[in-house]
This record gives sequence, structure tokens and C-alpha cells, in this order.
Amino acid sequence: SYCFFLSKEMLYPGSRFRMADELLEAYVRQLIEAHATVPEVSIAWQGGEPTMMGLEFFRRSVELADRYLKPGQKAVYTIQTNGTLLDDEWAAFFKDNEFLVGISIDGTRELHDAYRVNKGGRGSFDQVIAGLQHLKDAEVEWNALTTVHAANGDHGREVYRFLRDECGARFIQFIPIIE
Repeated sequence: SYCFFLSKEMLYPGSRFRMADELLEAYVRQLIEAHATVPEVSIAWQGGEPTMMGLEFFRRSVELADRYLKPGQKAVYTIQTNGTLLDDEWAAFFKDNEFLVGISIDGTRELHDAYRVNKGGRGSFDQVIAGLQHLKDAEVEWNALTTVHAANGDHGREVYRFLRDECGARFIQFIPIIE
């Protein structure tokens, strides 16, 4: 409910918010060209929910990176996702391409669902946990990104223990939500 991308829909009525293939290619090419002298180029996807672009979009982005990388250069991929659309096919793709996946999760069901709801207002906890399980089953590297807000701000120990013990998080990022 605090996602600042949702309000952008009103600015572009009728838009599907899809990046055209030509723009994707130009972006990847220019990003790699701008990093021509470094051995690793970080290609990071976030904002809104990037998996809504679909798996073919990300397959294409990897294909383009492979085309434009210089000899000896490597792409390092990251994506920040709410995890609700992840399945075995996504997990296999992430594993095959060595993505580091950030999962947005704010703690236990009650704490997470306080703000992380879908457009219908329903909590997303079950979908996030299911998506995370696909990543874990495929042995994809992942970390947790937790926003600190009014619902979970006084439950730091509970949130931390849940992420560490129940989810198996080894790396956790905390971002305060200014309310």
C-alpha cells in the first residue's frame, strides 16, 4: 500500500508500462559500453514489480548482455521482487544466469500483510513464501529486503528471527518507510 509506483498509473492512462525491445537493447548496450573498462557489469532490475515484464523479457535482456559484453567481461545480475509471480521456471532461469534475487518480505504474515497487499487489498504473504520456496528449491542466491513501518517497527527481534530462522535468510536489508 506504500508503493510509490502505483500512483504513476494515473499519469499514463491506458499505458501497459512495457519497455519496448528497442529500448531494452539500447539500455543494455549503453550500460555495457559505459562500463567498457571493468571486468563486471552490474545489471539490476527493480521498481514496481519487475517480474510483471515476464520471463521472456529477462531472457532477452541476458541475451542482449551476452551480445554486448566485451571479451573477458561478465554480467552480474540482480533483481528485487515481491516474489508473488515466481515459479519453477523463474527459479531455473535465475539459477542458470546466476541472479541474486532480493525478496521483499516484512516479517511474519500479520506484519507483512499489514502493508504488502495486492491491488484488491489482500495480503501477499502466502504468495511471497511460495515464490521464496521456488528459489530455495532451485538453490538460487537470495536475500531479504524488509521495510520498517508502523506495523513491524516495534517487532524488530520477531522480524529478524522470522527471516533468519523461518525463511533461512543469510542477508537482510532494512529500509525505513517514512510515514
